[in-house]
Amino acid sequence: MKLKRIASIAAAGWLAAAPAAAQQQPAGRPTAPARLPTLVVLITVDQLRPDYLTRWPGQLTGGLARLYDGGAVFTRAYQDHAITETAPGHASTLSGRFPRSTGIVQNVAGVGDPQARLLAGSTMAGASPFRFRGSTLTDWLRFKDPRTRALSVSRKDRGAILPLGRAQQEVYWWGYNGAFTTSTWYADTLPTWVQRYNASRPVQRFAGKAWTPLLPASAYTERDSVPAESGGRDYAFPHVLSADLETAGRTIPEFPWMDELTMELALAGLRELKLGRGPQTDVFAVSFSTTDAVGHRYGPDSREIHDQVVRLDRMLGVFLDSLYAGRDPASVVIALTADHGVAPIPEVRHPAEAARYHANLRAFTGWLGAEARRMGVDSTAFAFDDGMVAYDPDAFLRAGRDPAALFPEAMTRFVAWARRQPGVMHASRVQDLARDSATNPVSRRWVHMLPPDLPVAAVVTLQPEHVWGIATYAQHGTPHDYDAHVPVIFYGAMIRPGKYDRFARVVDIAPTLARIVGVRPTEALDGRVLVEALR
Repeated sequence: MKLKRIASIAAAGWLAAAPAAAQQQPAGRPTAPARLPTLVVLITVDQLRPDYLTRWPGQLTGGLARLYDGGAVFTRAYQDHAITETAPGHASTLSGRFPRSTGIVQNVAGVGDPQARLLAGSTMAGASPFRFRGSTLTDWLRFKDPRTRALSVSRKDRGAILPLGRAQQEVYWWGYNGAFTTSTWYADTLPTWVQRYNASRPVQRFAGKAWTPLLPASAYTERDSVPAESGGRDYAFPHVLSADLETAGRTIPEFPWMDELTMELALAGLRELKLGRGPQTDVFAVSFSTTDAVGHRYGPDSREIHDQVVRLDRMLGVFLDSLYAGRDPASVVIALTADHGVAPIPEVRHPAEAARYHANLRAFTGWLGAEARRMGVDSTAFAFDDGMVAYDPDAFLRAGRDPAALFPEAMTRFVAWARRQPGVMHASRVQDLARDSATNPVSRRWVHMLPPDLPVAAVVTLQPEHVWGIATYAQHGTPHDYDAHVPVIFYGAMIRPGKYDRFARVVDIAPTLARIVGVRPTEALDGRVLVEALR
């Protein structure tokens, strides 16, 4: 009883410390509800660029339009870190912290865990949040009231897992075998309601179905037949999902219907778990991944991404209607964001000179291999990935070499060499990044990216729209604004609608939601409360 009372006092004290401007009711606005929301909804759309919300005037009439027109929209919002990938982006949404603090730096070192096998017959690799450091909004809410529950659903394991951090709540993702799954980190068996949904064989409804444009052809300004899209195959409508159920289960993530399946399971869980029915505040996180799959394959200039966003908008309209059905709208607060943006496909945007937009990855790995041999260590002691020069401390120890004594001079030479390579815009030793991080957004985003214990010695950033290697699909993962610029929107009775042009970050979402629901974060955050959004 005493602990609960202390938690309540702490939360109340934090609310009382809010700036006066944030506590005043704006003139001419409806009065915000006297009680706190009982449901926090986080919608993350994988690879949703903010220009998609305004690029096709009059065509978005559903959920995206409702949130954009009636919410607090921060038009200069960013994933303010360097490696703009799915795992780091999702880890920042409800933690309020950059990757340097969450420890989630790359997709490849995100949620993979061989000790947490998947359920529902999935043969995919195991997954858990064991690498995630620190806490999230769910933990803060449970500290205040242990009755708080959370549900997170996505097509991707990292999209479902990381918004909740290490919380062992209800977390589900697609197993690529026609069923949703989870891992033994969360449960030994799937709950009845998930088993029931899987037993309905949801893929069967779409197997053999053709994806055709939702709107009349005149509504699309993009060309439909662009051979540089989709790796030169199946690049024009219609796109047909295999009639074979096993194949359809693996490939449906590249079709708009995957978002529908994600929504269906999420809403089934919302009903089954009775989230938001109080008196505690619950968390409901849904990450829609099809925009990412379509964007990678066809690019941000394609007719396919246009149609996908229109379909997403319509689907989110159904999602919001279902969310509010039988529920007081004043009890719900919604945040919408994305984990990253995307760059155009060089062969589409720059067809006459696409080759020069592909940086020679082998040149960098070759230089580092030669340097390792010169230092007297195995050539695998260095790795180069996502623009980072990582090293294996054990390899140096085995060779009796001290990296601390060798790296300053070696990385100085590497940086000087890297800056002369075609396509390179920025190269720096990690120890030098802080010097200009206040004025250079690329340096700042690298500083936000790297945990101090991560064995990374130098970083490289390419020129805008340049990509590593020869792959001919749309890519992301850089500090450039086309990858970092994302929507940040708040919606609800306690939100002050409007368009705000202040600089904002995705890490600001969690502290803002925490202020709204009356909880104190249990650790220092990188984000700050966006008081403009509050009534």
